[in-house]
Amino acid sequence: MKITKGERLFYLINNAFLLFVGFLAVFPFWNIFVVSFNDGRDAMRGSIYFWPRKFSLEAYSAIFNESSLMHATYISISRTLLGTLLGLLCTAVLAYLLSNRELIFRRGILFFFIFTMYFSGGLIPEFMLIKNLHLYNNFLVYIIPSAISVWNVMVMRQFFEDLPASLAESARIDGASELRTLRSIILPMSTPVLATIALMIGVQQWTTWFDTFMFTSGSQNLETLQGVLVKILMETQIQSTDPVQAARLEQSGSILTPEVIKMATITITTVPIILVYPFLQRYFVGGLTVGAVKG
Repeated sequence: MKITKGERLFYLINNAFLLFVGFLAVFPFWNIFVVSFNDGRDAMRGSIYFWPRKFSLEAYSAIFNESSLMHATYISISRTLLGTLLGLLCTAVLAYLLSNRELIFRRGILFFFIFTMYFSGGLIPEFMLIKNLHLYNNFLVYIIPSAISVWNVMVMRQFFEDLPASLAESARIDGASELRTLRSIILPMSTPVLATIALMIGVQQWTTWFDTFMFTSGSQNLETLQGVLVKILMETQIQSTDPVQAARLEQSGSILTPEVIKMATITITTVPIILVYPFLQRYFVGGLTVGAVKG
């Protein structure tokens, strides 16, 4: 079919608009990446947009020279893998139970869960709870408290409720238990929501640093990559505001500033997520249930 002039103009404007939106989405990340490779004192002048004005690897050198970085990376990878697996398992089981409309006290249980989304005990009760559960200075403090997120449970529950009820009913008629129905029928059809929740849990586990400071009392064996990066950033900020330290750095010829350290830490924590995303993207599709019900 021949494309008319009006349709050609529409496609041209549409493509230009999409390119503009794509540029707005990508440019902040590119700018952070560019500034992280720029000279620190030169970066304080600003006006760096698309390319480093004075190329330097000083920020990355300072970060990767940190002796505890490798062990902290190992802890971060471990907590991300274990936390994601346990979180996904707990979320799927709980969401499947709550999606069953025949569950006793279902409304009350849902109210209890949703209530915790809006109201929490606060930081001090959480700290006391962690300590009383003997999770303080324990690697499991990264895994167990974050195993269940009510928001993730609600998202997955809604997905399960949208699946054809006849699938689970057919499995029960054939004698399958609830666990077998979940494992063999529901989960294989739920790859989009499983991939989405896994990515959300993984990103949260990878980027969280506050629990390292709150629940490990500075133990180097439990330091995470993000905790080390935040510590380097705080030390750089203190040195830049202390006149004595600033003069000492000036004499040593150091060109580190909090600005480039901040951009380098953001780049280091973001790149692994960007590399993982393409492997999960193919699961972010809908309509997998079309044709699943016979007859």
